[in-house]
Parts: sequence; structure tokens; C-alpha cells
Amino acid sequence: MNTRITKSTMLIALLGLSSQLFAQETPTSTSAAGRFSPTQFRTWSIGVHGGLLTPRTIFGNSNHQFETPVEHIGYGGYIKKQILPSLGIQADFLGGKVEELRMANGVDANGNTTYAANTGYKTNMQWSGALSAVWNVANISINQENAVLIPYLKAGAGYMSSGATTTPNTNDAGSYREGWFVPVGAGVKLGVAKGINVDLGYDVNFVKSAKFDGFNGPTNDRFAYAHAGLEFAIGDKSKPQLQNYSSLANLNKQTAEESAELRRALSTAEQNAQRDREQYAKDLGDDDNDGVANKFDKCPGTASGTVVDGSGCPIKVQREVIKETRVVTEADRKVVKDAISNLEFDLGKSTIRSKSYATLNRVAGLLVEKNFSLKLAGHTDNTGGRELNLRLSKDRAESVKAYLVSQGANASRIEATGYGPDQPIATNKTAAGRQQNRRVEFTLY
Repeated sequence: MNTRITKSTMLIALLGLSSQLFAQETPTSTSAAGRFSPTQFRTWSIGVHGGLLTPRTIFGNSNHQFETPVEHIGYGGYIKKQILPSLGIQADFLGGKVEELRMANGVDANGNTTYAANTGYKTNMQWSGALSAVWNVANISINQENAVLIPYLKAGAGYMSSGATTTPNTNDAGSYREGWFVPVGAGVKLGVAKGINVDLGYDVNFVKSAKFDGFNGPTNDRFAYAHAGLEFAIGDKSKPQLQNYSSLANLNKQTAEESAELRRALSTAEQNAQRDREQYAKDLGDDDNDGVANKFDKCPGTASGTVVDGSGCPIKVQREVIKETRVVTEADRKVVKDAISNLEFDLGKSTIRSKSYATLNRVAGLLVEKNFSLKLAGHTDNTGGRELNLRLSKDRAESVKAYLVSQGANASRIEATGYGPDQPIATNKTAAGRQQNRRVEFTLY
């Protein structure tokens, strides 16, 4: 009764482990975004192997009655689930024969016969299965994500059905018995390709019975299995095998890719900044020296000395140039002061708002009437980048100049300059101070 229960329990455990073999694994991450996101692995594998079965082990021979071991071919396979990079659970299957003979009489020191000649046994394993824990001692790789050398140790518990044929025959020989055994072993796996390993191992199987060899001796029997085989990872071939994966090699690779990407991004940013600087210099230059910046000049290439309007185009009807200079009076300064106090632009732009036209028209009339010269200086607060503020202050001064010229002022007598945030008249730490710093100054002379 106990034997049937034990056999059934062992069979259910092995079937339970193998039933999950082709089930879809839960991914470690649902997102592939990000270079350093968690990696998905293949954790299931199968293996096949063959080798030599022998009653002689590194722990000695359990039955000293026989002197000549006979090696037989053993064969087997396994299904494995890798739980951690260094720990896996493996269901093993093994078959073959174990044999040993005595060719001559064994005698003691007194010449007495202890073991008879021409005796021996041959044990056939009808079936066997074991569940073992496999511990990877090390994961040796040379700057590769797939390990090239993995030494391991294993131990577990198994159940088998075996029968021995003895010479001479004994009462216990010839029938199959079921019983437990304990497999322990060591080996090494060689990573030959992604998801493929060569498996070299040596196992000693301690049978929990003294009748494995057909002779009921004083100690339990044991036998060894030296084998070589192949292991194949199951699942998506694009994923690495967990037991072979070297996280350090992968981190080095990803760090190198990240550094290369950052260098490319920095190089692109520098190129864009240089292109913007060149374009800015081109826009605010005055190639034809007509007093209108290239950005606002709709008639580039005018001849030197040509009187132009605010868009840089020649004025067809020349106004009479008044050569007489006059003294700037307080009334004149008030006209300019009113224009400054009423001057408003669209937020973040150089577009003048219409409510400023009236006072600017009076400044234009003053310039035409008295032939004054005017210096326009644009200023900003320190909000935003310096280059952007320099450009904005220059553009606003040029916009005021263009408007005054459109109202008849002489473009050659108006100078437009932008100083950005470099000449504040109040603190930039308060909203009121920043408001004061955003201005266009008029200097009449």
C-alpha cells in the first residue's frame, strides 16, 4: 500500500513540473521602453544525455564481492525550470544497466576462499525518475551576456524500478523492485550558442536498498553515471537564458550605448546652436548698410547712401533734409517719455500693440520736424536664455525703428540696439523689477 502511494506521489510531482513546460511565462516587464528596463528571460530548458553506468564510484564500491566492473551505456534526459540565476529545479529520467563480475576466487590472508569465481550480477533499470535542485556555482563570462562556463552541483531524490539477474541465481534475483534513491552530482555547462549548452556531468546514485545488485549485503548499493549531452532553452529566441545570463556584461553594453547616444545628442545640440548663432548674425546684419537689418530689409542690396523706408526700400520722393540742428527741449523730452511709458509689445514678441501708435506718431513727427537723431536701446529681464533675450531686445528696437521710419522718420538717423538682460535698472527677483527691466529706451540728440 505504501509503495503504491509513494509511486503515485512521485509520478504526480514529475507530471506537475513538466505540465508547465510549454505554458506562457509571465514577462518581467510589460514595457520595452527605456534602455535599462527589466529583461525578459527563457527559464525552461530540456536536455538529453548519454554516458557510462558503472558500479564503481568515487566513494568506492558498495559490494566488495566483485572485482571487475562492466560499463554499460546509460541514457537519459531532463526538464528544467530555472528559478533564480543560480538555482534551478530539474526532473531527471535515466535508464540503462549496471553490471559487475568476479573472474577468480577471492582468498583471505590464510588462503581461505572468501568469494567464489564466476559470479556476478546485471541490474536493469526498468524506469527511474528524480527531482533535483541544481546550484550554479559560478557564471563565468568574458564580456559576453551568454556565459561560456557554468560549473554546477546537484542533489535530489528519485524513485526507480529495477531488477537484477545474478550468477549464481539467488532467491531475490530476477524480479523488479521499486524503491528510492538519492542522486548527487557535479558538472559543468559550456555555452556554445545562445540557448544551447554542452552538459558534462558525473552523478553518484545512492540506492536506498541493499538488493539493487541482487545480493542482500550489509550496506546499501550505489552506482555512478558519467555523461555528456546537450541542453536547449525553450521559448522566444530573442530572450537570453536565465542561467547563462551575465547582468554585468549586459550593463557594460547598455552603458556604452547610453554614452554613445549622449555624445551624439550633444554633438547635434552643438551643431544646432552654431547654426542658430550664424542665422542670428545673418538676420541682424546690415549687408547693404542702409540702416535696416537684413531680417526687416525687403529690398536688399540698395546702393550706399540711398534713403530708404522702414522696410529698407528706396523712398521715391526724397524729403527735404534739414541740415540745421536744434536744441532738445523739455517738451521734446516729454514727447519721448510719453512714448516710452505707453510702449507695449505682444508677450514674448516684437509686435507693437496699436495703443502705442499715437505716442510713437508724435515721436516720428518730432524727428521729421527737428531733424533729431534717435538711439533706441532694447532691454529684457533675465527670464529665459541670454541669446533669446538678446535677440528679442534687438528685434523690439528694430520694430520701433521700422514704425518710426514708416511714419516719415529718416532711417539713417535712427540707431537700434539690443542689450538683452545685461543692463537691468531694477532687481530681477520680483515681478515689479522684471517689469521695469523689460523696456525700450529712447535717447534723443
